[in-house]
Amino acid sequence: MNELNKIKYWLFDLDNTLYDGATKVFEQVDKKMTKFISQKLKIDSEAARKIQKNYFQEYNTTLNGMIKHHNIDVDEFLEFVHDVDLDFLNKDKILEDEIKKLEGKKIIFTNGSRAHAENVTRRIGIDKLFDGIFDIRDSEFIPKPSREPYLKLVENYKIEPQYCIFFEDIARNLKPAFEMGMKTVWIKNNEPWAAKFSDAEFVNYKTDKLANFLKEINETKRIRNNY
Repeated sequence: MNELNKIKYWLFDLDNTLYDGATKVFEQVDKKMTKFISQKLKIDSEAARKIQKNYFQEYNTTLNGMIKHHNIDVDEFLEFVHDVDLDFLNKDKILEDEIKKLEGKKIIFTNGSRAHAENVTRRIGIDKLFDGIFDIRDSEFIPKPSREPYLKLVENYKIEPQYCIFFEDIARNLKPAFEMGMKTVWIKNNEPWAAKFSDAEFVNYKTDKLANFLKEINETKRIRNNY
């Protein structure tokens, strides 16, 4: 943990990372994607679900597959699938306090939309704490874990990878960050597709809860500074 005292860039995934996956926010998004596909392609929900998951596995996001094969209106898709109920997301005072203590740039890196990131962070009470949001539009609709968006993000925010740490709930998305020299943290969860590769060498740390991990970093730095 002492090696993290030199971190100057804090990179956070959004869904199931900055909030607990148990809240089922992304489960709502997932269901809305099925509904969108069903309506657009005029097929039943079962067939739509199969297409959705196949595209996710092959293209890393359902959106990417829909763009490649069905020439959809991206704005319509993003607005539809992110129109979800966030009322049960509560302020996270502990997470807010720990993020405030972090020194350096703090950036959200998401395969979702900027609007969704803003809505979620506002609901949690941490929307004023970040220096930027790098969303799927910023990556020109090339999603994690393709290497291109990581390179573009690093260039845009003038990040030095060796002083950066990346927090993410989908383990495979940590690989490009690790290969670029970043430290990586997997947010533990029970989703088989998210947990796959969680024991790989490109996962430096694991935690059950983001706020607890940040608290440990901040406490370690506080103790060091007192000597």
